[in-house]
Amino acid sequence: MRRTDRLFELIQILRDGKLHTAQEMAEAVEVSVRTLYRDMDTLQASGVPVEGERGVGYMITSQISLPPLTLTTNELEALNLGMAIVAEAADESLKSAALSLAAKIDAVLPERTIAEADKWKFAVYPFADAARGAAHMSTLRAAIRARQKLRLTYHSKGDRITTRTVRPLHMEYWGRVWTLTCWCELRQDFRVFRVDLIHQADALPEMFVDEPGKRLADYDPNL
Repeated sequence: MRRTDRLFELIQILRDGKLHTAQEMAEAVEVSVRTLYRDMDTLQASGVPVEGERGVGYMITSQISLPPLTLTTNELEALNLGMAIVAEAADESLKSAALSLAAKIDAVLPERTIAEADKWKFAVYPFADAARGAAHMSTLRAAIRARQKLRLTYHSKGDRITTRTVRPLHMEYWGRVWTLTCWCELRQDFRVFRVDLIHQADALPEMFVDEPGKRLADYDPNL
């Protein structure tokens, strides 16, 4: 099962509002518990309203909608960033038009023709999130291509601002929010960051090479 399909299945499992253990969900989607934990970290980092912790279980705390997409990653990014800019404008009629357009797009896009990284759309994010994340996109993409370490200043849980050095590995798009999967040198583990919560992203002169245990394939072989 592709990772995007697996994450979709996990959402379906959790949508009943009940508490589900990691072991139960891991067996349902045929992965290890360790991989399941990473999947839940990804969903939580991307803004899906999932609460829970390892050893206890997970549940969705509010309703979400999952209309599918048909656009490529770049097309969808351009469209949503355009709507984000318009929605933040002072002209109330333009704001209303941007929201109406988003609703129409959400309602009519068919399934099965979407890019792998755009398996579904979470219609739960304000447009301003896309606008905030846009400033860092070129830096993050260039660092992934060049295998260049980054220093991120990040707004983490609990309203804490943290600074850490990371190896950027992969970006995914979740409707109006991008996430960045990294190897975090502070935690010595993989971490998933919401791009719109990154305050500063600075490319460092230090490059990195693939090392066992720190590669994208070690995080998820299906990516």
